[in-house]
Amino acid sequence: MNKFDFITIGGATEDVVFYTKEGVLIKNKSDILRQELLAFEQGAKVKIQKSSSFFGGGAANSAINLTGLGFKTSVIINVGDGNRGWRILNNLKNKGVDISLVSIDKKNDSGFSFILNNGKDRIIFTYRGSNDKLELKNIEKIKKTERVYITSLSDDWLKILKSIFAKNKKVYWNPGLREISGGLDKISIFLSKTEVFMLNKDEALELVKKTKKFNHLSNSYLNNVKNLLKIIKSYGPRNLLITDGLKGSYFSNGDNFYHQKVDSRKKPIDTTGVGDAFNSTFSAFFVKLKGDYKKSLKLASRNASSLVSHYGAQNGLVNLKSLLK
Repeated sequence: MNKFDFITIGGATEDVVFYTKEGVLIKNKSDILRQELLAFEQGAKVKIQKSSSFFGGGAANSAINLTGLGFKTSVIINVGDGNRGWRILNNLKNKGVDISLVSIDKKNDSGFSFILNNGKDRIIFTYRGSNDKLELKNIEKIKKTERVYITSLSDDWLKILKSIFAKNKKVYWNPGLREISGGLDKISIFLSKTEVFMLNKDEALELVKKTKKFNHLSNSYLNNVKNLLKIIKSYGPRNLLITDGLKGSYFSNGDNFYHQKVDSRKKPIDTTGVGDAFNSTFSAFFVKLKGDYKKSLKLASRNASSLVSHYGAQNGLVNLKSLLK
């Protein structure tokens, strides 16, 4: 088997997106984990401007982006043996991603997402389906790759993480809700072996709040990204990246702290997949530029800006040659 630069592990979906300008944004300062709520009148009919169908999922999005940035990439996912699953695989194959490590699930349907987009942001309703039954059948093949890029995992996430980290590979990790839900203590044994640990601010808040040692800390203290960086970095990831929407991104390697502003040259219309685009772009250039986190963050911001100016989690990604221009 050929050696890969990256293997991405996690989920793949087909996304159905509805666009509406209706709904009311409600500030909810009393709950730090739900600071803004999008509400609709109960019992009402909500007008939809249009709907579209795209492909998504953390492992799939990241694999396509890493491939476009010049890395030989394979993906470990579990898809259903139906039309949706084959559409997901054909999309990956057409984008140049190796699909030889994919599992076909005869019992469960492929995952899909229902995404509500109000023109400013989106809410994602996810049916994980076969993604929740992912097993690491190809663990021995990880020996033949340079790096592993982990996204949201299945019900068996702890067993999968133990298998991956036992291989002593460079791990780039953007955890899902399951991995976050147990707090820092649950995943602490893995963090010290992680090359780059990547979260958005909401995920970082939840990870810290679910940790008994820190759940007494005030909302105002935890709303400061520098404090979140300090707490999570103390658990040992070599490099830590937290994104915070329009406020930009924050990086720490213990010795250095850096803030990258959002690249705002293009008008955002759909933020679906922006985290996958940003994090995988940062990871790609962190490798290519031998740890130059400042330039890696700048290029990640540029690629994310291009993605959010298009609809869908995989459209608008910039390839290596164009991005470096």
